[in-house]
Amino acid sequence: MLEPQTRARHNLDMQKIGIIGAGAWGTALAATVKRAERDVILWAREPEVRDSINEIRMNMTFLSGVALPGGIKATSDIADACDVDAVLIVTPAQFVRRTAEDMAAHLGANVPVAICAKGIEQGSLKLMSEVVEEALPGRPVAALSGPTFAKEVAGNLPTAVTLACADAAIADQLIEAVSTRTFRAYRSDDVIGAEIGGAVKNVLAIACGIAEGRTLGDNARATLITRGLAEIARLGRAKGAQPKTVMGLCGLGDLTLTCNAMQSRNFSLGHALGSGQSLDEIMSSRNTVAEGVFSAEAVVALAASLGVETPICAAVDAIINKGLPIDDAITGLLDRPVGTEAV
Repeated sequence: MLEPQTRARHNLDMQKIGIIGAGAWGTALAATVKRAERDVILWAREPEVRDSINEIRMNMTFLSGVALPGGIKATSDIADACDVDAVLIVTPAQFVRRTAEDMAAHLGANVPVAICAKGIEQGSLKLMSEVVEEALPGRPVAALSGPTFAKEVAGNLPTAVTLACADAAIADQLIEAVSTRTFRAYRSDDVIGAEIGGAVKNVLAIACGIAEGRTLGDNARATLITRGLAEIARLGRAKGAQPKTVMGLCGLGDLTLTCNAMQSRNFSLGHALGSGQSLDEIMSSRNTVAEGVFSAEAVVALAASLGVETPICAAVDAIINKGLPIDDAITGLLDRPVGTEAV
């Protein structure tokens, strides 16, 4: 077996892809990468998930009912999943640092890392790219983000995403490694913009779900989406993102999808909150992660540190983390002064 460093130096086409995280999204990505005719090693933390994928070609825990392409190898040995030409990190955002630290001893020094988790780290207020750069120094970093429901990607339905990387050559190799006729990856060099869009839209989706649960109407949801897009744009600009990125797949595209469908974990969680369920009740009934719950506080804190106003995200944070009644949060937004429409 080649040493990881040797594999990285001589790799030209990224034939062997490691996917770190076998939740619904990681499993769906494994399916599309396999359809792109790559060798796929899928790391699963849970032994039952590993065995289900290897034995019956299904992830019965996180993506039941979807048959996976043959040839995907699931493993619980992270070293095995790091002996590859490129890795996709698809763990929940708050576990990215710990997972990357576990990978560090096994991943080649030049192996590209594509981040497919959407969130901002609690405490440090760092983007996932910043977390990975600290835990896996020197590796090329990319971000894959866009309007994606895992079940549709796994089912080979048409999907388009942004693949952002500062190195155009590596971006092109990654795009070739993950793309199929129905899974189209568009290149960007704006990693920060891709990450801001992916992180903030989850919080905004909770807001839209709450509005739906409270039967506030379609006008209210359209307002939340539009003014929420402005919050993404302001935060992205302050963080150094390119203004055009917010209008792409990883900005407007992802926001539109997530804020309009019960298939969205964040939207459905908000809907349940708006319908009167408690956060504890909702969380205890699920085995999947709604990233917006964990990112809300970090998004608001990061925005405050940069002097950026994010009233919709702040309202969601107040509901989830500070015990503010939903009706009081709605009143607070409606009582804001009306001024010039600006981004």
